[in-house]
Amino acid sequence: MSAESIAPVPRILTKEDLEQFQASETYNVLLEFILDLREAATGHPNSYECSISNTTLGVLSLLDSIEEIINRHPPVENAQSRFGNPAFRDFYDDVENQLGSHLLDSKIKNIPHLSAVDLQTYILHSFGNRTRIDYGSGHELNFICFLLCLYRLDLVQKEDFSALVLKVFNRYIALMRILQSTYWLEPAGSHGVWGLDDYHFLPFLFGAAQLSKHKYLRPRSIHDDDVLEMYAKDYMYLGAIAFINSAKTASLRWSSPMLDDISGVKQWSKVSEGMVKMYKTEVLGKVPIMQHFLFGRILPIDELPSEKADAVHGVEATEHEGHIHGEGIWGDCCGIKVPSSIAASQMVHEGQLRSVPAGAVRPIPFD
Repeated sequence: MSAESIAPVPRILTKEDLEQFQASETYNVLLEFILDLREAATGHPNSYECSISNTTLGVLSLLDSIEEIINRHPPVENAQSRFGNPAFRDFYDDVENQLGSHLLDSKIKNIPHLSAVDLQTYILHSFGNRTRIDYGSGHELNFICFLLCLYRLDLVQKEDFSALVLKVFNRYIALMRILQSTYWLEPAGSHGVWGLDDYHFLPFLFGAAQLSKHKYLRPRSIHDDDVLEMYAKDYMYLGAIAFINSAKTASLRWSSPMLDDISGVKQWSKVSEGMVKMYKTEVLGKVPIMQHFLFGRILPIDELPSEKADAVHGVEATEHEGHIHGEGIWGDCCGIKVPSSIAASQMVHEGQLRSVPAGAVRPIPFD
């Protein structure tokens, strides 16, 4: 494989590396893209009629094809474990093989040859970690990077942004919930249950923007079951709450205390602004999460401080060398295995567990 076709790789290892990334063009482009997507979703339900380009249709078709791959790999018998189902690895390998066999090119036209490997890498890594059978906000970010690459390659335009959020990203979240429920993906890190959600962040960031101009719905509406039933399909934030309620046996106060606290805010616009600040600090600003961020041809970075130090000492860095497992953070890291709350809920429903085991839901929010 030539140097030009090398797949994106993680390069952030230290706080100094992260600080250089935060001052880079790639960071600014990524953050601006997320904010532009948020703006494109503001005030609009998922059913909003927006322009849908051929590329957008292609991405939706790609996600449909990946859902079909799930059907080819049913979970294996794993009744006594609430951890990830090993059949996920077969699904993951199948997706990787299909992407390498022109699935991507067949769905999305006019991909530059040298850019295909970047797109394949970001979309593949957006479904979770094959080895650990887990998923977290870093994997979710990979999907945003996939969409950003399409934008930087001029395969989508700004007029496509509403569709990218309301149709494409929303479809991706629906697909991830199928994956999480089918293979009992573990939360990627030991602290996700203390924060917003075991797996996702951006449905709340985009979802709060969707609701920010609603005449009647308020943040406290998340506690109204009738509201959730009526509006969960139209608004990502409410859809996420409904999914949490279906997957957790404890109340929102105990399973997602931060979401419960946020429901006391009077205006969705305040929630929306708070979500942006929180995302910049707790996701884009944390080494244990961003050490997994992938840099390639489309989303590059200059030589980082840790790489300069390695060069001086003649050290060749390898993936996860100097790997950091943070404490007291929201987000994902690969240090401690956390059982799937979805698995626990399903096992209770099927009578395999009499109640949720102690520790399955933590009632303490992160600081």
